[in-house]
Amino acid sequence: MSSKGGGTALSRRNYRLASDTDKPKVTGIVNEKLLSDYLHHVFPASSKHGPASATYRKTLNFQDLGAHLERLLSEDEPAEDGTDQAEGRLGPSTVVLDHTSGFEGLLFVDDDLLGVIGHSNFSSIRATTCAYKGKWVYEVLISSEGLMQIGWCTLNCRFNQEEGVGDTPDSYAYDGNRVRKWNVTTTNYGKSWAAGDIVSCMIDLDEGTITFCLNGQSLGYLPLQDPPTADLIKAHRLLGYMKTVLSTCIDTQEEKLTEKDIGSWQLKGEPTVLVTLAHIFNYFAPLMCKVYLVEDVLMSFLLGILEGGGSVDEHPLIQQLLDLFWLLMEDFEVNECLKQLMMSLLRAYRFSPIIPDLGFQIHYLRLTTAILRHEKSRKYLLSNVLYPFHSSASDIHITFDVLRSVVFFYIKTPLRVKEAGLEELIPTTWWPTRFDKEGKDEKDLRHETADERMRRRAYERGCQRLKKRIEVVEELQVQILRLMLNNKDKGTGEASRYIFLNKFRKFLQENASNRGNPTVLCPPEYMVCFMHRLITAVRSYWDEGKRKSTGAISSEEAYVPPQLFYNGKVDYFDLQRLGGLLSHLKKTLKDDLATKANIIIDPAEIQATSMDDLDEDEESGAAQRPSGAAAMGGALARPSWLSSPTLGRANRFLSTAAVSLMTPRRPLAPPEKVKVRSLPVEQRTEEDIEGSHGNDGLLLGRPLEEPDQPITEKSLLEILDGIVMMYNLSVHQQLGKMVVVSDDVHEYAVALKDTEEKIARCPGRRPDILEELQKSQKVFAEKLNHLSRRLAWINATIYSKEKMLDVYWLLRVCIRTIEHADNTGSLFAFTPEFYLNVAMNSYSALKNYFSPSNSMDELPGYEDTLTQLAAILAKHFADPRIVGTDIKDSLMQALASYVCYPQSLRAVERIPEEQRVAMMRNLLAPYEQRPWAQTNWILVRLWRVLIHGAVLFMPHICIF
Repeated sequence: MSSKGGGTALSRRNYRLASDTDKPKVTGIVNEKLLSDYLHHVFPASSKHGPASATYRKTLNFQDLGAHLERLLSEDEPAEDGTDQAEGRLGPSTVVLDHTSGFEGLLFVDDDLLGVIGHSNFSSIRATTCAYKGKWVYEVLISSEGLMQIGWCTLNCRFNQEEGVGDTPDSYAYDGNRVRKWNVTTTNYGKSWAAGDIVSCMIDLDEGTITFCLNGQSLGYLPLQDPPTADLIKAHRLLGYMKTVLSTCIDTQEEKLTEKDIGSWQLKGEPTVLVTLAHIFNYFAPLMCKVYLVEDVLMSFLLGILEGGGSVDEHPLIQQLLDLFWLLMEDFEVNECLKQLMMSLLRAYRFSPIIPDLGFQIHYLRLTTAILRHEKSRKYLLSNVLYPFHSSASDIHITFDVLRSVVFFYIKTPLRVKEAGLEELIPTTWWPTRFDKEGKDEKDLRHETADERMRRRAYERGCQRLKKRIEVVEELQVQILRLMLNNKDKGTGEASRYIFLNKFRKFLQENASNRGNPTVLCPPEYMVCFMHRLITAVRSYWDEGKRKSTGAISSEEAYVPPQLFYNGKVDYFDLQRLGGLLSHLKKTLKDDLATKANIIIDPAEIQATSMDDLDEDEESGAAQRPSGAAAMGGALARPSWLSSPTLGRANRFLSTAAVSLMTPRRPLAPPEKVKVRSLPVEQRTEEDIEGSHGNDGLLLGRPLEEPDQPITEKSLLEILDGIVMMYNLSVHQQLGKMVVVSDDVHEYAVALKDTEEKIARCPGRRPDILEELQKSQKVFAEKLNHLSRRLAWINATIYSKEKMLDVYWLLRVCIRTIEHADNTGSLFAFTPEFYLNVAMNSYSALKNYFSPSNSMDELPGYEDTLTQLAAILAKHFADPRIVGTDIKDSLMQALASYVCYPQSLRAVERIPEEQRVAMMRNLLAPYEQRPWAQTNWILVRLWRVLIHGAVLFMPHICIF
């Protein structure tokens, strides 16, 4: 028998018995009568034949089961009318989006050609079906409340970047965002849609009418694509047979059949049961390759198993069923089934409406967790479904793949309060009503009235209820990540963690290397949630390893060792290093790598890298003129931004060369040198990452300055490095974007208070003014009710205390990483620039985005962290090992901001005196060539402190 759903005709295993002699081998000790009773119980005859029908009650065995099953499945099959499709319609029977010629603009289209997201002005796309007669309807699931127009058009309709469906004479559209209908002109129509709504688009070509329906039924209209009715009937019937098998126990002692709880079924290898199931799967497996059937039949069945509540561990039946799938289905069938199942879960999670208890999201995440607990299924999904990557991004239908797994870790923010039931969770709203002279919220609550205090506490209780419900979703998301990060499941090949790690690195590469191409970028809001869940999962594994290995460090002391930056084991794509281009650093610092880290760069790799002639002259000049080179190194000790910008790239390379020359060389050490070469991500193995038998893996090339002690599992170090990169790519940007809601609350609260004061002062003889003021008061109050509830959601998902601690932990990771890299001398130049950027930006986020809902003063060891960051800024803003002008400017601006606030200014006072003296000299250095602007602000701040009597930089203050 050939597969009907695999896309190609592939042969399947045949489980029919060859002869009567085979029967004892498979029936075991089950006698003929008991076997017949069992098979009739599992595959009962249709009621229309009558219970006493001799034809259907004759003795049944495995020899006759195939024909019996064929007869049962064909009973309710609808009669075919001999035509391929209904009259009035042209096109393939399966309706999908036309990604070949029927689109305009920049679009994300799912690889099943059923979902689309627009990313340019008036992006438009058609389907592959035409209707010319009769009544027809198609339905669209709305995934966001964004600006969209959905409808009908003719083949002659030509779209462009200014006109989409509904904007031309031969197209008609409904817009639920603006609540209008369009046909060149526009009028009010219908009602607004929300995420999770279903829009029905109906056309009556006989009467010449077009109608749209929101979340309703269309009567008398034919769907453009008929549901697979016959296959649905078969699939449901076969599933019913399977349930009967799972709930029936054969008692060979009493020679009778007994019922049992289906949830307790286990795959024990009973021959009678297995052969019965094999006959069922002979028909069921091909059907499970079709997405419609997987979603309607299989996913519903699996979700029903988990409806009883309890933890996922309490429902082992799903694991047993997956074992059964891998046993009785062909590989191509189970692969396609799992892919369609996971894609259906992903769509359901993405598009399900938000209800007060987040029940839909929890339901789908629980099933995802249960599926990923199955080792073989998890590895297949990790390799081929959750993190697929393609060599070409030109095919429009594959551009959304990069988001698959990340979607499961996103908790979308409702644009409407009613959508998430926030009015039920937070019945009482509150916002600040007292402001200081500068217009900022007054934090002193002593002047609060009893009514204000009661409202605030009721609002806080509502926020806490919301947070607890969101934490349930977050915990499930962390469980999914922990399953993906499992590194002990090596029984069926490479452990899940190493599959995840290589896919994760590719994910980062897509987002780091295509900043100008949004088709392959993960949205920042997704990245924020993904980062927080990943931090929680990584820290849990890190601390578990600490408990098992007493010499390892805890996650509180985590950092990324500097050797990851230069030993070629981790790919940093085209990201900038502190010392410039990686290819140039490998040339100029190859001697330092040999002496400090016992690493020899593969000559073939250096030779393959295209370098300018300037690089070769630079090296030969350094060898022939040692005294001149030393003088050059001394001259370059000042910040690189002091050099003339016209020197351009040449100045960058000369500065990098000076880094190598200024560092004293050690004599060649006895340890054996290791030749290294960068490995593509997809070629790495577990041994390349974790190491074995003297191979240090990711920690190859440990410098003498780095302590010789275990840190944690090496794979976790690379994931930690990726988390830092994620923050730099888009997380910080999103944190700054979402804080605008808090700003809006403040602005409306100030406006409301001002309006109330005007109402109190309004004279009684001007009722007209009073009426207008009262209208404004009502508008402001309604807006604040909405914004305060939405702010509660954002604070729970983005700006909570736990999320603040995550960002603070990331700041400390970056500080320790920079300190360790700094200790390596010239090899510090290999450090990626984003570590310094994340250190500065995460501090800025803690200071500006999380307050006032959470105070920085409550963070553990915050003052010490401020001092460490101050020391980094003071030392590296003029570090000659750093050659990039952008990163130097960022360091200078961060230092300028640091001295503007009392708390951070005191941190500058606490850095060692030697570093303070060096900082002051570097700040005054620009005055030698008079480019004053970049340091004036910092010096003015320091002088103002001195004028007010604070001795900040004694005893060397005489340099002023």
